[in-house]
Amino acid sequence: MSNAFIQPADRIASFKPYFFASLNQKIAELKARKVDVIRIDMGSPDLPPADFIIETLVENARRPDTHGYTPNGGFPAFREAVASYYHRRFNVELDPMRETLALIGSKEGLFNLAQVLLNPGDLALVPDPAYPVYEAASLIAGAEVIKLPLKRENGFLPALDEIAPEVLDRAKILWLNYPNNPTGAVAPYEYLARVVDLAHRHRFVIAFDAPYTDICFGGYKAPSILQVPGAKDVAVEFNSLSKTYNMAGWRVGMAVGNPRIIQYLHVYKSQMDSSHFQPILLAGIAALTGDQSWIEARNRIYEQRRDLVVQALQRAGFGVEPPAAAIYVWAHLPPGFSNSTEFCTRLLEDTGVSITPGVVYGQYGEGYVRISLGAPTERLEEAMERLLSWIQRA
Repeated sequence: MSNAFIQPADRIASFKPYFFASLNQKIAELKARKVDVIRIDMGSPDLPPADFIIETLVENARRPDTHGYTPNGGFPAFREAVASYYHRRFNVELDPMRETLALIGSKEGLFNLAQVLLNPGDLALVPDPAYPVYEAASLIAGAEVIKLPLKRENGFLPALDEIAPEVLDRAKILWLNYPNNPTGAVAPYEYLARVVDLAHRHRFVIAFDAPYTDICFGGYKAPSILQVPGAKDVAVEFNSLSKTYNMAGWRVGMAVGNPRIIQYLHVYKSQMDSSHFQPILLAGIAALTGDQSWIEARNRIYEQRRDLVVQALQRAGFGVEPPAAAIYVWAHLPPGFSNSTEFCTRLLEDTGVSITPGVVYGQYGEGYVRISLGAPTERLEEAMERLLSWIQRA
């Protein structure tokens, strides 16, 4: 019997598989041919969480009373830990039960935000290049998307003065992400204050994605947008234990900020998931409230890797500067190359080194590549040696 009558809903019919899903298939084929592939494409930390976090998980997983359902959006102790973290790290006061929400990774919250705020025909302002979920979630909600170019000459910040007033008046959401993926750019506090003022004047919501605020180099400390007076009236911030605490696969994140938006997200979540495994939340509490000194040592490892990669890329002719935060190096292709997809495909096939084409993150990412620092240092060294040798032969 033909199943041709089974067709996707219109809202996903035009969507292609996520880039890394197709990349994974290609890499699996190369590995089957015994190619030594070095993956520096995905932003997945290679280092583990601190021992005390893992021990908290293990100890509580052995308890007989921790295997049932937990409250949707996180039990009070976890939400209190999130509020405690925000007070300690940013001097931001949060009501744990009204202004925080546990997420199954912050990506879930980012996607859900579009579904709870956007109606068909609404307008979403999306940076370009950007984490793809901002655009995808907005389009699936039926919204119109207007791209805000992130250009090197503007520090990879949206040029606020270039957004037409009528566009700002129509906007329902402005998506922002700093420290930035994929560019590694940072947003000064003064810039965030301008954005909050703009949101008040034009009555739109700021969706601020901030999972890299604790991966900073050279004394830089990334701000939370909630530090800006009045931000809670117009903003919701998404954060995560994935990058700060090396817990990407544990899937623990949080939404914080505007209580009305937090409530909308909570209602939506209650229809689609049954929250977290309790030992994971307890380990999350340990991470958020326990010893933080190990993070500084971890960041020094990332900083050493950053410098290694930047120096190698500069030798190879890339246009690149060392980022002040996040776990990525964003580099403009050297002379003689312009197509980022073609460059990355050839590099992978010829050398076994997998990096991400910038165009994956939007049209203004074309001509760039993104390299992740989430690989062992010796493998990064090997990858840079292969890349440099390949460039010299090309």
